[in-house]
Amino acid sequence: MAESTIWWLMAGTAVALELATGTFYLLMIGIGIVAAAIAAHLDLPLTGQILTAAFVGGGAVAIWHWQSGKRPQSAPVNANRDVHIDIGEAVQVDRWNADGTASVKYRGANWTAILATPALAPPTAGQFRIKELLGNRLVIEKL
Repeated sequence: MAESTIWWLMAGTAVALELATGTFYLLMIGIGIVAAAIAAHLDLPLTGQILTAAFVGGGAVAIWHWQSGKRPQSAPVNANRDVHIDIGEAVQVDRWNADGTASVKYRGANWTAILATPALAPPTAGQFRIKELLGNRLVIEKL
């Protein structure tokens, strides 16, 4: 069997494994293996083919990792508006309890609300914004 055929079979295996696992880095390794197959078609010696696979695949992985690190990270799930549509909505607090909680009416139900940053002085009533959901409690902050 020709060396290029072995490289093409390895590339197909890497792509199949990537599809099965969802690991995008395997696709980058597959690109390196394809480069080695092309190097085999160009009659490079086996050492050149292996070095081509290593440099192209490793370079693709390094560039992908560097690019993905530059993307902004999303908010944690309990504070992510894409997950909870309530994040950012306003609620009215009429009275605070002695334990630092408040009972607020939101979306037709009573919720327990707590302050995002506990205040040194007792909090005052008024309009607040939902910052995150912590279990079945609304974490709110002053507007």
